[in-house]
Amino acid sequence: MIKAEPRSIKRSLFPTFVLLSAIGVFANCQRNATAEIERPYIGWEDLPSILEQIEAPSFPDRDFEITAYGAVADNDSDIKPALDQAIEEAHTAGGGRVLVPAGDWYIAGPIHLKSNVNIHLSEGATINFSTDPKDYEPLVYTRFEGTELMNYSPLIYAYEQENIAVTGKGTFHGRATEDNWWGDWRQQGTPNIEMVRQMAEDGIPAQKRVFGNNTGLRPVFVQPYKCKNILIEGITFRDSPMWFVNPVLSVNITVRDITVVGLGPNNDGCNPESSKNVLIEGCYFDTGDDCIAIKAGRDADGRRIGVPSENIIIRNCKMLEGHGGVVVGSEMSGGVRNVFAEDCAMDSPHLERALRIKSNTFRGGFVENIHFRNVTVSEVADAVFRINLYYWGQSGEHYPSVRNVSMENVVVEKAPRAFYFHGREELPIKDVLVKNCQFNNISQPSVITGIENLKFENVRINGQPKER
Repeated sequence: MIKAEPRSIKRSLFPTFVLLSAIGVFANCQRNATAEIERPYIGWEDLPSILEQIEAPSFPDRDFEITAYGAVADNDSDIKPALDQAIEEAHTAGGGRVLVPAGDWYIAGPIHLKSNVNIHLSEGATINFSTDPKDYEPLVYTRFEGTELMNYSPLIYAYEQENIAVTGKGTFHGRATEDNWWGDWRQQGTPNIEMVRQMAEDGIPAQKRVFGNNTGLRPVFVQPYKCKNILIEGITFRDSPMWFVNPVLSVNITVRDITVVGLGPNNDGCNPESSKNVLIEGCYFDTGDDCIAIKAGRDADGRRIGVPSENIIIRNCKMLEGHGGVVVGSEMSGGVRNVFAEDCAMDSPHLERALRIKSNTFRGGFVENIHFRNVTVSEVADAVFRINLYYWGQSGEHYPSVRNVSMENVVVEKAPRAFYFHGREELPIKDVLVKNCQFNNISQPSVITGIENLKFENVRINGQPKER
């Protein structure tokens, strides 16, 4: 009996122990998801104070024209040596404008920006980038879909610089096609993408995650990394290997009046990542993936670095083709807060969604204070407003939280669904307001699960009032 008694006690306590353990695990997940969001809501009334924090950099009135350094506009001669020299001299002189005149130019490798330098493409100037991956070595410290690694240099790159700009009315052409960057990714990229993500999960330092070398991990087009005071204005970008404009861990960013055209794989238009105080205005997006997607690192790396994207303002933009117009996620493990999108037009039957938030319990992260108003949508191919916390079918122990999301004054002419809200019963989406919106020519009922405090005010679907 002396030996049997402990076993009997153990059996009687075992269900309670399991229950308490399960509750503890869930409580930990919930604390992880909510630790960053115990703060007051931020709304449209806070927008002016956020805008005051964003100011485009200015530059000394000095020009460094690349022809003075031997550059030739024959679309064959490599202008990289001349451009590098002009950038260095402008930087050494205390700043100025590196001027690229009208003409067709060829560059065999990346442009690396330095502090106080503005690369300016004159109207009629096109810089055509090499599509040979070897030209983007030596490798640099960068990210691939939210995971840090050593990889090919982005086509336009800056690391720990300040007061930098890319401006003008010219064109940067990445020249990516299925015959080069895009095809290389389809052939080789997937296993290497999984490898770098596993290295992050295993805690291998980013400097030891060495890729490049024809691994199919494509560079983004423009990436200021750990920079501040950035201006990207007026330029046309075409056919990127990967994402187009991707500031990472950067502060005070203005992206104004740019045109982004590229229908390749992962051709997102503008993806601020773990960055703060960003203004995206007057831009045109026709993309193969999301037009604008707010990111904050992926999975273990996103949580390790723990820097959210916050204070993102999007206004007066036009979105055509793409997976989503304004998107949060899915690489947002560091969290996203305070996103304001207004006065935009979405005009293509090939645009899939207008406003989209996506995560899962493997990515985790928090999303709060996402506001969307005064937007016209001619047609989308999926739900107009979609929140999916089961994205990609992945699961883990990092529960994403979403709260304080609003859509106001939106008119939609055609869509399969108005809403697709697929939240989690364990940690529901909270506090979503849809107000003064019209959804016309809707062919399917909305999907609404896992959400608390969803409010509709003056909302009509096919002319009928929408009630919860």
